[in-house]
Amino acid sequence: MIQQPPELAQPQASPAGPSAGASAGRRLRRLSARALTTAREHWLATALLVAGLALRVLALIAYHPALLYVDTLKYLYNAWPGADPLGYKVILKVILVFGDLGTVAVIQHLLGLAMAVAIYALLVRREVPRWLAAIAIAPVLLDAYQLQAEQTIMPDVWFEALAVAGIVLLLWQRVPSNRFLIATGLIFGASALVRQIGEVLILPGLIYVLIVVPGGWRRILRDGATLTVAFLIPIIGYSGLNYLRGEHFGLSSEGSIAGRIAESVDCATLKLAPAERPICPTPSQQAKGADWLEHSRLSPLKTFPVPPGMTRNGMISAFDSAAESQQPLRIIGSYLRDTVRIFALTKDQVPGTTPISRWRFQASYPSYPPEITTRPDGQIILGIQVKTTQPFSYQPLNPAYGGKAEVDVPVAQFLRDYQLGGGYTPGPLLAIFTIAGLAGSLLALARRAQALRRRGRAGRADEASLAQQTALACLIFFTAAAGILLVSDIFEFSWRYQLPALVTLPPAGALGIWVLWRARHRVAVTTTTDDAQPVTAPASAIALSNDTPGTPAPGPALSTGSNPLITGAGILRRRAAGDLSGHRHDQGQ
Repeated sequence: MIQQPPELAQPQASPAGPSAGASAGRRLRRLSARALTTAREHWLATALLVAGLALRVLALIAYHPALLYVDTLKYLYNAWPGADPLGYKVILKVILVFGDLGTVAVIQHLLGLAMAVAIYALLVRREVPRWLAAIAIAPVLLDAYQLQAEQTIMPDVWFEALAVAGIVLLLWQRVPSNRFLIATGLIFGASALVRQIGEVLILPGLIYVLIVVPGGWRRILRDGATLTVAFLIPIIGYSGLNYLRGEHFGLSSEGSIAGRIAESVDCATLKLAPAERPICPTPSQQAKGADWLEHSRLSPLKTFPVPPGMTRNGMISAFDSAAESQQPLRIIGSYLRDTVRIFALTKDQVPGTTPISRWRFQASYPSYPPEITTRPDGQIILGIQVKTTQPFSYQPLNPAYGGKAEVDVPVAQFLRDYQLGGGYTPGPLLAIFTIAGLAGSLLALARRAQALRRRGRAGRADEASLAQQTALACLIFFTAAAGILLVSDIFEFSWRYQLPALVTLPPAGALGIWVLWRARHRVAVTTTTDDAQPVTAPASAIALSNDTPGTPAPGPALSTGSNPLITGAGILRRRAAGDLSGHRHDQGQ
């Protein structure tokens, strides 16, 4: 055998040479093809994501380095220490190591897009039609108040993201594993370090564990304890650090309802001890609202004299108790009026609340003197106040945070016109989502009670693996929305505090609409098959489960009662009516 000389031998490609590059190219082409296919299949959601991305790019162009608000100073300069939990301060410290405030805004905008993707993925996994799932994510993608919050150095978007992450993680499996429960608990607990209202998220978590966990009360108590302990770890850890620093053991030193009560009562008829009488505000002071009464250094809640032997907190507590016992209907009426404001057709200024202009885009860089002012050359001057009773100290914004204020006026004006011209989620639409979410949640509870009566605890896992999963997801989203919004309104109404509704009520409403449609259609199909001659269903039909997206749901006779019989005529009627026999068919693809 004749061998070629070494110089004539064909060179061999090294593992890292052209063949590796070709392989990487093929993988990239496959990924691109898969992404295009996914985008075409979910074309409506893709279009909304593109529109949401475009609006966020415009917000970044319009304002440099980012938008600031009065409360921003808590997180950048530790103003009013103890007033709020400072989880957001830790987030800022991490980001500002490698970026500036503009970087923070970019990340917050990405969080807005990520929330939409996560919600959409969960709804499709729960077999909600793609068009309905897309409607559910439109508010968070297109609402201008959401965009303004993402552009502002404030913790609201991070709280929304943590709430959504915890809910999606909790609902991702039919029965959450221990790892998922621990992760969910930690995320819910961390949300309370960003906004204290996150403490209410343990409620939907425990409700879900109570309903879906099979195996009896011992398993339920174990999983509930796992979720609760994980939830408490960040909260107790943060509160302990506050205590070790010589402060209170808690997440914050504020958050009382004294402002709400002082705004609501009739001081002319309220019976108080003489020392407490100066706490009661005048009508003109009440007209400034709960926020002013709770936080302003000029509020009577801050300026009333404290006699020897008494404490300010003790006297405010006595005032609150007197008002609650003597005039409860006035307080409840004030609260109920605020809870329904979210359903207003338009977003307008509400007398006595924080000006809505603070949550709107402006054609110039916004100022909130004395805390935030802007010089003619664009330099941002901050007024730092350690306590509301102490004077302000003034200093320029740290240059490392992004430099001078700059506004692209045409783009900023476009965003303002978009916002004022209807670029927000209308209240009646939120009302529809709320009604549908409530109805779906009640149906979920009714089905669970019926299943327990019929089969006892042994039937829990089977029920949870069928269409009940969609109803349970509706219940969890709705419970989270109700908890966050109703508890927030106890303290005061603000359009800012209504933003979590954009990531909780629309998913709850979409799930509720789908649950109600399926329930109604099942009733109709069952009625048409009552008099038909039954035949035994094939074993493959009985084994079907909707846990995996795209898997057909079982027939109506398989999900009601204990007799798994259906008819050929019933199947034909059901398919002709377009019932839930195929996931892709339902979505009109």
